[in-house]
This record gives sequence, C-alpha cells and structure tokens, in this order.
Amino acid sequence: MIQNKVALITGGSKGIGYGAAEALMQKGVNVAITSRSEVAAKEAADTLNRTISTDAKAIGIAADVRNFESQQKAVEAVMSHFGQLDILIANAGLGRFGSIENLSVEDWNAVIDTNLTGVFYSIKAGVEALKQTKGYFITISSLAGTNFFAGGAAYNASKFGVTGFTQAVMLDLRQHGVKVSTIMPGSVSTHFNNNEPNEKDAWKIQIEDIGKLVVDLLEMHPRTLPSKIEVRPTIPPSK
Repeated sequence: MIQNKVALITGGSKGIGYGAAEALMQKGVNVAITSRSEVAAKEAADTLNRTISTDAKAIGIAADVRNFESQQKAVEAVMSHFGQLDILIANAGLGRFGSIENLSVEDWNAVIDTNLTGVFYSIKAGVEALKQTKGYFITISSLAGTNFFAGGAAYNASKFGVTGFTQAVMLDLRQHGVKVSTIMPGSVSTHFNNNEPNEKDAWKIQIEDIGKLVVDLLEMHPRTLPSKIEVRPTIPPSK
C-alpha cells in the first residue's frame, strides 16, 4: 500500500519524471518534483494538482542536481512540507553526443555532473530520510548503461556509471530496509535530445509505461527486489 507516502522526483517537470509523478499521485502518493527552473517545477505541480483526482498533492521545487547543497535543500523542503520521504527517484538527466574527437570538455562535464554525480548527490542528500521510513531509491539509467554506441562516450560513461553505482548502493542500504532499483529504458517518447513527441513516437515506450513500472516496483512484496530492470519497445521500426 503506497497511499499517503511521499516521493521526491528529480527532473520531474516533464518526461519520465512527470510520468512517474502522475502514476504515483493516481495511487495517492504525495509528490515533490524538481527542476532547475522554479517556474517549470511549479507549473508542472499545479497541472498535476488540477488533473489528478486523488487526495495526493504535488509541490514544485527549484533544485539543481549538480549542486549538493541544492539537493540537501530540496530534501529539507520535502521534509518540512510533508514530514517524511519514502521514495526518491533520481531521474534528472541530459545527453550530449559526438565523436570523442569533437566532444568538448564542457559537454563531458555537463553530462557526467548531471547524470552521474547528480544521482550521487541525490541519494547522499536523502539517505537518512529514506532510512527513517525504510523507503525506496530508484534511479533512471538507460539501455545505454549496458550497450555502448559510437558518439556516446559521455552518455555511455554516465549511464554505465549510474547502473553500477545503483547496484552498489543497493548492497549498501539493503540491511537498513531501504530498497534500491535502477530502471534502464530504451527509446522513450520524451523531449530528450531535442525530440518533439508526436504520433511517429507511438512505437516507443511512453512515459506512463515507466510510471506504471515505478508503481509496480513500489507495490511488490517487500521480500522481493527487482534490482535492475531493462525495458525496451516491443517492436522498434525496421532498419
């Protein structure tokens, strides 16, 4: 039963994070979503509060996963507003792609700082609160965290790192009663990498599919832990 629990979702103003927030609120979970843009975070929370018919509430928080103090303040805001933290979803991420010959130092740092260090900062800021509730930490990795491709040096490094990091954290926290999983999606219909979702994305995983997967993890019997979940479109386009 996850009703009345509290979730913090980084990068939750759109895409996978927003889909997870919708799915959780439909189950009665209160949600805090973060974005680097305070306007985006609050607009998304307002939309959720308007459109979700349960008693669950959403709040929007301006926070940057690349800054540890910012993540600490986000967790503090959740604790101040809701009094507890049961679920932490490290979702915020970005992609910069190109051959190693052309990949800039700035792009490398942006990807690693957001996708990998940001996940570390998120759990580091929230771990004590999760231990109090015997909560759940979920990271959003990618199939790129196990399958490398040309032009993906920074993104592959970040997602391989997230996958390994999450599995190690799972071993660190299991004796505290904190469950830890990583979800590794393939192609998802989002705005990632300047995509504009449309009918041509119908073959892709949809954000509500990932939201349902998050709910399924949380509702699984406490004795069972799917620690690493690969998820991909059933039938991708023919090449």
